[in-house]
Amino acid sequence: MSTLEIENVIGFAGDVSAGLIAHPDRKNMIYPLGSNLVIAKIANPKEQLFLQGHSNKISCVAVSPSGRYIATGQITHMGFQADIIVWDYEKLEKVHTLTLHKVKVQSLSFSPSEKYLASLGGQDDNNIVIWDVETGEPVCGSPASNDLALTIQYFQTRDDMLVTGGNYNLRVWEFDVPNRKIRPTDCNLGQLKRVYTCIYVDENDEFMYCGSTSGDLIQVNLATKLFRCSGPKTHFSEGVNCITQMADGDFIVGAGDGTVAKLRLAAGRGGLTFLPTKSARLQGSVTSLARHPGAQYLLIGTNKSNMYSLTNSDFKIQLRSTCHYSRINDIAFPEGYADVFATCSMNDIRVWNSRTGVELLRINVQGVECYCITFMKDGGSIVSGWSDGKIRAFGPQSGAELYSINDAHQGGVTALACTSDNERLISGGEDGQVRVWKVTKQSRVMIASMKEHKSTVNDIRVRANDSECVSASSDGSCIIWDMSRFARNNSLFASTFFKSILYHPDESQLLTCGTDRKVRASAMRVVWSIDETG
Repeated sequence: MSTLEIENVIGFAGDVSAGLIAHPDRKNMIYPLGSNLVIAKIANPKEQLFLQGHSNKISCVAVSPSGRYIATGQITHMGFQADIIVWDYEKLEKVHTLTLHKVKVQSLSFSPSEKYLASLGGQDDNNIVIWDVETGEPVCGSPASNDLALTIQYFQTRDDMLVTGGNYNLRVWEFDVPNRKIRPTDCNLGQLKRVYTCIYVDENDEFMYCGSTSGDLIQVNLATKLFRCSGPKTHFSEGVNCITQMADGDFIVGAGDGTVAKLRLAAGRGGLTFLPTKSARLQGSVTSLARHPGAQYLLIGTNKSNMYSLTNSDFKIQLRSTCHYSRINDIAFPEGYADVFATCSMNDIRVWNSRTGVELLRINVQGVECYCITFMKDGGSIVSGWSDGKIRAFGPQSGAELYSINDAHQGGVTALACTSDNERLISGGEDGQVRVWKVTKQSRVMIASMKEHKSTVNDIRVRANDSECVSASSDGSCIIWDMSRFARNNSLFASTFFKSILYHPDESQLLTCGTDRKVRASAMRVVWSIDETG
C-alpha cells in the first residue's frame, strides 16, 4: 500500500503561547498542531505543508528574523528530555535536534543575527541555554532564576543581550561570548510584584514592555533596568498573554478574557501611562498576536482554536478559521452524501463542508461533552449522545433541538446507530447497556434494554436489513444482537478494549479495532479465535 499523503487539516493548537506566527516572507503563517508544525498560505489556508519530527506536543515556536530558520520545542513525560528542533524553512527539513531541557521547553528566541538560539526550560528544568545555530552545540547555560521563568526574548539589535520574565522575576542577561557565560541583572521595579507572561522589546532596544497575570503592562528602561510606567488604569481581566507594537507606535495586547485592545503610551494625571483607545472581545483567551510584516494587520490566535485577522486602521476583526479546542469524540457523514460531515467535542457539535473545510453550523450545549453522533438515514436530524446521559436530536440545517431523551443511560451515552426505516434508534452507554428506542415525531419510547456488556459500549452498527446489530465494548467483547428477539445471537472476544466495529460491505465479516492497535476481521457466523486471526 502506498503512503497516504495529508491533503488538508482543520485545526490549530491555540493553547500554545505565541504559537501563531506570520513568516517574514509575507506569504505564509506558521502554527503548531499537536506534534506537527503547519506552514499555511495566509491568502489560502488550505494550502498547507507539514513538518513532522517531534514525539509529543509542540509547546513553543520561534522564527528567525529573516525567516530562514524555525525552532520548535516540545513537552514530554516526566523524567525524559524534551527536544528542540531547528528547521530550514526553504528546504522544509530538520537542521538540528537539540536536547538538554527536562520535560518541557517553555520558550524560544533567535538572536538578531540568527547566530544564536536562546531556550528556556519549563518548571521542572528552569534553565536558560544558548545554542549555536550553525553547529547545533550549546554555548553556555544558567539557571533562569530562583523562581519559575515563563518567557525569554532577545534584544532586537544585539546578540549579547536578552531578557527573561516569570514569577516575580524580570531579568536582563548579558551574554559574554568569549568566556561562554551569561550574567543576569535584576530589574528594579520598586514595590511592584508581578508574574510576567510576555515581553516585547522595542526596535531600538530602549524599552521593554511586559505583560502580567495582574492584567497590566509594564514599561522598563533597558539601559538603567528601572521601572518607568504601567497601565492601563483598569486592568485586563485574567491577565495579559501577548503584546506587540504596530508601525504607528500603538500597542496591541491580548488578554486572558478574550479582549484585544489598542493602547497608546501617553501622559496621564500621574505621569506616563497606557491609555486604551479601542478594544474588542473574541472567543477564548488570546494567546498569539502575529504582526504581518509590512502590513497593517495582525493574525490573532485564541485557546479556543480560533484564528482572526485584525486591521489596525479601523480595528476590524474577521474570523479566519475555527475548530474544536478539545478532543474530537466522533465523526459522521450523512447516508450516501460526502460533501458534509459532523464532528462532536466538548460543549458542541459542528457541521463542516468537506471540500472547503468551512464550518457550516455549530450547535452549542454548554457544560456537557458530546460523545457520539449519527445522522438519521433520511438526513432529517443529527442524533447525539452526551455525558449527562441524554440523547439530543437537532435539525441539520437550523441546529434547533428537535427532541431529547432524558436519562437514556446511567452515565454518558457513548454509541448511537439508527435503522434504515428511521423508526428505531439503538444507543449504548457507559453503563454497558444497549437500548432500542422507537422514535416518532410525537414520542420516543424504549422498547428493549440489553445488558451483557460489563463496560462502556463504544460503537454500534446495524445490518442493512435491520435484522441484527453489533456492539463493541471496552470489556473486550463484541455482541451481535437479534433485533426482533432483542437477545444475543453471537459474540466475539479478544484481549483489547474494542473502540470501533464495522460490517464488511458484503456483511460476511466484521472489522474491529481497539487499544491493541490492530484491525481485525472475523467471519460473521464463526466464534472468533484470536490465534487464527491475530
